[in-house]
Amino acid sequence: MAASSRLIRAVCTALATLASLWVAAAAPPGGAQSAPAVPPVLLLRIDGAIGPAAAERVSRALERAGRDQAQLVVLEMDTPGGLDTAMRSIIKGILGSPVPVATFVAPSGARAASAGTYILYASHIAAMAPATNLGAATPIAIGMPSPGGVPPAASAPAGKPAEQDTLAAKRINDASAYMRALAQLRGRNAAWGEQAVREAVSLSAAEALKRKVIDLIAADVPDLMRQLDGRVVQRAAAQGGPLTLHTANAAVITLEPDWRDKLLAVISDPSLALVLMMVGVYGLLFEFMNPGFVAPGVIGGVCLLLALWGLQMLPINYAGLALIVLGIAFFVGEAFVPSYGTLGIGGVAAFAFGAVLLIDSDAPGFAIPWPLIAAMTVVSAAVVIGVAGMAARARTRPVVSGSAATLVGASGAVIEFAGDSGWAEVNGERWRVRAAQPLQPGQRVRVTRVDGLTLDVRPADA
Repeated sequence: MAASSRLIRAVCTALATLASLWVAAAAPPGGAQSAPAVPPVLLLRIDGAIGPAAAERVSRALERAGRDQAQLVVLEMDTPGGLDTAMRSIIKGILGSPVPVATFVAPSGARAASAGTYILYASHIAAMAPATNLGAATPIAIGMPSPGGVPPAASAPAGKPAEQDTLAAKRINDASAYMRALAQLRGRNAAWGEQAVREAVSLSAAEALKRKVIDLIAADVPDLMRQLDGRVVQRAAAQGGPLTLHTANAAVITLEPDWRDKLLAVISDPSLALVLMMVGVYGLLFEFMNPGFVAPGVIGGVCLLLALWGLQMLPINYAGLALIVLGIAFFVGEAFVPSYGTLGIGGVAAFAFGAVLLIDSDAPGFAIPWPLIAAMTVVSAAVVIGVAGMAARARTRPVVSGSAATLVGASGAVIEFAGDSGWAEVNGERWRVRAAQPLQPGQRVRVTRVDGLTLDVRPADA
């Protein structure tokens, strides 16, 4: 019995030991509850002009930050400015995002000009790298500059009040009020923001920090994460209230552009959209003129659809677009109904003016370069000149097909002739003939002209 008791106690002890080992293996390291993981930080780089592609990328980054419960989104930015519509779309996304956004002007040598300054002011945290700058946020007027590049107010004669540019005043007042509202929301220097709009002034990173335009200066993203650790970000009550950042050990996830972002960035370039549109039109025109080649029609259709997709995202001046369409219609008319250059010249002029007016913005990176417009105009003019030249040469060429081509110069024999007309056999057929001199039956004649069903002939030995 004693041996049995010892065996039972040994078995119980072994089972207890195995149970404790299993619990220890299943428990978190250290024997305590696992600490909650630090939320990640999303990093999005914006390099170049602010356009529809950049706005789309920022929107999707903010949506992903909400899904992944990220604690911060960092916009690393280097931009000369961009479109007002794209800028306002980005700012709306930042203001409505429950995830704080830090705009970081980097690397050294970068800038946040024009639209970039507004985005910097709208962000929860504004940071810059050394040797960077921001400012020059005056909205650019659309149209031709005044003579000599002098503003109308400055070029007015002394003692005579300058004419008030109402549209320019409305643009500047609207932009300055927008900047002032963003500055008041984030507690930044509203006076300098308004000065950047009205006077197009700029600041370096050190000056911006001194004037309380930005919150801090960081050498790079890791340095930015160290400085932001423990900072309290103010948010609206509906967005969760104040948030304390823990970025020192947070994972930084870089959001690289995918194929759709790259395609959107390329297609939304106005110059490429214009080139694609012309390639599409010429491809379809060649296919219509030569049915059955297939390849020109397929390439032209794809290029035209891509061009329309790119243009619908850009600020299009519809008068310019209508002029381009009118010019293309004139090109088509010249190809199918040759007018010896009249329609073609009108088409070239309409296309050139339409290309100049097509983009309704002078924002950096979104104007169609003059050399491209000139090159495409010259190419179109060359096509028109070629078509008109071929039409003119065709008028002077001898006929090479039909009855006139086969009968003129042919010889035959007179069957009967009376007065100035009669009948003759030419090319094995009986024809009514006409001659300026009397002919005898059986005499050989040669055809000089075809007039309907009557042949003008002369003696073959004449």
